[in-house]
Amino acid sequence: MKEYSTENLRNIALVAHGGAGKTMMAEAFLHFTGATTRLGKVEDGTTASDYDEEEIRRKISIYTGMLPVEYRDHKINLLDAPGYTDFIGETISALSVADGAVILVDSVAGMEVGTELAWNYCDEFKLPRFVVINKMDRENANFAKAYTSIEEFAHAADRRIVKVQLPWGEKLDFKGVIDLIHMKAYAGDGKTPAEIPADLKSAAEEARQVLMEAAAEGEDALLEKYLEAGDLTSEELLRGLKQIVRSGSFIPVFVAAAGHEKGVAPLIDAIVELMPSPAEHPDVLVHGKAGDEKLHESDAGPAVAFVWKTTADPFVGKMTYFKVISGTLVADAHLWNSIKNADERMGGLHLQRGKEQIAIKSVHAGDIAVVSKLSVTITGDTLCDKNHTVVIDKPNYPAPLYQVAIHPKTQGDAAKISPTLTRLCEEDLTLTWHNEAATGQTILAGMGDQHIDAAIRRAQTKFQVGLVIDEPKVPYREGITRKAAAQYRHKKQSGGAGQFGEVHLRIEPLPEADFEFTDELVGMNLSKSYLPPIEKGIRAAMEKGIFAGYPLSNVKVIVYDGKEHPVDSKPIAFETAGREAFRLAVNDAGPVLFEPIMNVRVTVPDANMGDVMSDMNTRRGRVQGTESERGNTIVNAHVPLAEMLRYTTQLRSITGGRGYFSMEFDRYDIVPQHLAAPIMEAHKKEMEAKKEE
Repeated sequence: MKEYSTENLRNIALVAHGGAGKTMMAEAFLHFTGATTRLGKVEDGTTASDYDEEEIRRKISIYTGMLPVEYRDHKINLLDAPGYTDFIGETISALSVADGAVILVDSVAGMEVGTELAWNYCDEFKLPRFVVINKMDRENANFAKAYTSIEEFAHAADRRIVKVQLPWGEKLDFKGVIDLIHMKAYAGDGKTPAEIPADLKSAAEEARQVLMEAAAEGEDALLEKYLEAGDLTSEELLRGLKQIVRSGSFIPVFVAAAGHEKGVAPLIDAIVELMPSPAEHPDVLVHGKAGDEKLHESDAGPAVAFVWKTTADPFVGKMTYFKVISGTLVADAHLWNSIKNADERMGGLHLQRGKEQIAIKSVHAGDIAVVSKLSVTITGDTLCDKNHTVVIDKPNYPAPLYQVAIHPKTQGDAAKISPTLTRLCEEDLTLTWHNEAATGQTILAGMGDQHIDAAIRRAQTKFQVGLVIDEPKVPYREGITRKAAAQYRHKKQSGGAGQFGEVHLRIEPLPEADFEFTDELVGMNLSKSYLPPIEKGIRAAMEKGIFAGYPLSNVKVIVYDGKEHPVDSKPIAFETAGREAFRLAVNDAGPVLFEPIMNVRVTVPDANMGDVMSDMNTRRGRVQGTESERGNTIVNAHVPLAEMLRYTTQLRSITGGRGYFSMEFDRYDIVPQHLAAPIMEAHKKEMEAKKEE
């Protein structure tokens, strides 16, 4: 593959709801431009983009596929992003390095949840975009209905759309497209123009008039000419269109049936003619030692690259996908990772086309490429010249809220859990993991059950680590509600030296701190030197829990008396006596179980608000208030974490996938007695079973 200057590059993300045909659109572009000799199929697992064994097994995209195609002396880097919500992290990464987006809409379903989500992220990244009504040859295809659904959504989002093509027939009679720019009809893939059929002529002329009005808004000179003459040439129309696409004042709507390669040529022509090159992309904000600066995407600037994706390949090792923001990178050059403060050698530079690797010697500004075997670089890092260190902000990823507990499949897998989970989370910034001290579980959090399932399988296939998932336990806490006192004598006599220690203590609730240990010892009954072992015994008991198996906190302990033996008293005896006295006191101090209460913010379409509110009540939620935002209602509530463990899945079900939520820890609150009793009972049985063992 030859080298392309920044002006001749187009970085285009293909985004949509799952099943709208992104992967087949990419496949059609590859075949049309001669990059492949045959059209692959998702059902057969033969597409260039979905080559991972998990993608073939599920028949959906899980990772963003990178597919460079060459056309009319341009290189278009197609980024085929997943459409399912669980894999939104991959879509965000792709959009963060794209200069434009093509949003596909299914001709039968119209606007869907994933389409809306992709659209909103395009807004966030301020990306120019096309909308393509795809699969026009489906049995129930309906162009007018699909167009209306896009128009209604765009209107609510303060955007305007305009037709640049009309369908030539639809359903099984879909022949191709009517191009309103050049006023030609294109059958099949669209390589050869023909005259517009007579029965479509008036509809095409009417639609072209609307298109001219929109294009005229792109430039003052064009608007003047249009108002005077009432017409624009095809070249002027293209010039105006280019401006309105880039400014975002209008979004052009195209038509296609990518699976049968219909409408491919006019669409790929439009990408070259209307979408901006990286050189026309707004300057990129970077943070340097001397403060913030803006970098223009050109070969002339300092070398800077942003890492948007990393992946482990069992054969090649770690592969790092990057976009050159400024300067030119050459093979074997050394770059500085400004996040890790480490030198990296850019060894095996290549382009990735699906699983095919194309070796290259250099990468120009604005281009996207891959390097293998970097040592410390992960997704979101910046690589730059060591003499000009800068950092580029990572995109914002949604917080993972679907949690599972992870266990090793075998003893051999146990040691590999931490490094494997760390690697998975470095590759995918919508995954996180931590050890939950209160429950002793290792918790992995992602965007949903499919996301977690794909990560577990990835651990198995890429890192050879077997993992089993389980329901996470709620990190309850034990606590007390009133003062109490207790004493305990530990006495053990067995041939030779015995053990003796007696401890008298009081406990009381301590809301402002986790733990306080003090004494009121007077006289010589108990030496202060035994206080550290008493505290040690109490702390150990608090960690394990007294009555439900969860850590106990917010308690003050006062040791006020005790007894010791001149021969038999030892630290271990007082450790035991302190622990047991503390246990007795806790059982008399109105013991309660505390649960984490989360501050939950749920965003749902207005139509679903009632269902979501009533569902909140069944979850012991307390609604704090609501806000309105562009056709959506935001419900703010305090809800126990125990009721939110599978809320991701349930909210999708209630709102047809349109609702989303965020939550953060707010406080601990007492678990109602009728719910606490079975938790305590279960712990009691567990402890009895262990004793019997």
